[in-house]
Amino acid sequence: MVDPRVLVAVQRFNLRVFKSIVFLEYETPVNGSKPDECDVSWRFRNKKEKSWRRYRDFRRFKFAFGENCTYEVFHTSGWHSGVNARRFRIKPRGGGGGGPKAPRGAGRDPEINDTIPTLGSQTNFRRGKYLYYSRGGDYCKGMNQYMWSFLCGSKGVDEEGKDFRYYFDFEHLKESASIVEEGEFVRDWKKWNRSHKRKVAVRKVKTHKVSPLQLSKDKSTIIWRQFDAPEPENYWYRVCEASKYVERPWQTLWKSKRLMNIVSEISGKMDWDFDAVHVVRGEKAMDKKLWPHLDEDTWPDAILNKLRGLVQPWRNLYVATNEPFYNYFDKLRSQYKVHLLDDYSYLWGNNSEWYNETSLLNNGKPVEFDGYMRVAVDTEVFIRGKTRVETFNNLTMDCKDGINTC
Repeated sequence: MVDPRVLVAVQRFNLRVFKSIVFLEYETPVNGSKPDECDVSWRFRNKKEKSWRRYRDFRRFKFAFGENCTYEVFHTSGWHSGVNARRFRIKPRGGGGGGPKAPRGAGRDPEINDTIPTLGSQTNFRRGKYLYYSRGGDYCKGMNQYMWSFLCGSKGVDEEGKDFRYYFDFEHLKESASIVEEGEFVRDWKKWNRSHKRKVAVRKVKTHKVSPLQLSKDKSTIIWRQFDAPEPENYWYRVCEASKYVERPWQTLWKSKRLMNIVSEISGKMDWDFDAVHVVRGEKAMDKKLWPHLDEDTWPDAILNKLRGLVQPWRNLYVATNEPFYNYFDKLRSQYKVHLLDDYSYLWGNNSEWYNETSLLNNGKPVEFDGYMRVAVDTEVFIRGKTRVETFNNLTMDCKDGINTC
């Protein structure tokens, strides 16, 4: 049995060292691999994350006696090093292949509940009231427009071949709004109409110019907003534009906890003690008309010169970037401990927790860790940096949206 004073020493140490973390609860320490070691697990959240979601870490601590025979932490190992304090999760089937292996026991996160709600019966279906947004011009657009439009409706329609749950916290959305899965909804609708003389009352709305306020007293079972007009008249977000009283409920959209688990792991690997720089290149760096200095200002030499006055030497430096060439930032390694997203590719590789869980959502088929996911993780890690250096305003004086837009 571990001396209770050990946990007190760990709590004091964590509060002193990990100032960006809110510690929520600890579990009873267990023995490490040596007599002077213990493994301790705790739940936490990051102060820069507004959600209530909890994450878990477990570390190995080495102890010595301090003044008055109290325990003092002499040394601690890194993120998830306290393997004896790890709770074993349910291991889903799937995975395999090469690459770094996830720790044994890694598997499904028990705190994620993104099961799709069901209506249950025809009676339940008939009692409901539904706002149904059918496919519009947003269908083939990028994720940013998808979000912009999604929040003007209350029904989640996936991009082609994509599941909403890959990107966003479906559990939180369910708690914020009443959600029905489209396939089941349409089946119940057709089934009711086939088996009853009195059909379901439907109001079809074919223009975005009809505001939500105008529909607020409509007693139809289904209000079906259709977006068959040519672009840009068929974008969902035009509904918000048609009414100055509609505000997008951004608080209903949280990033997927599966992605945020990756964010926590990357940050934890750096002991939550790192600085970050966001380097925008790509198409903007190539467009000299709109961004005349961006390419030159984001060359490695130029970045290094800027960072010298902002970030202390040999700090952990996380580089969030859309630059595809991994070795592009090698020059920074002469002054900093550089970390890039691709350094952590095993966190979504085919032996990872993320890979297994998203494959389960996709009927056993692998899910691509796509560009939007990369940006989401990059951005969240960047936000957690102690010193944050932005491309625009810090590295270059070019305007973010192009010349003469500052």
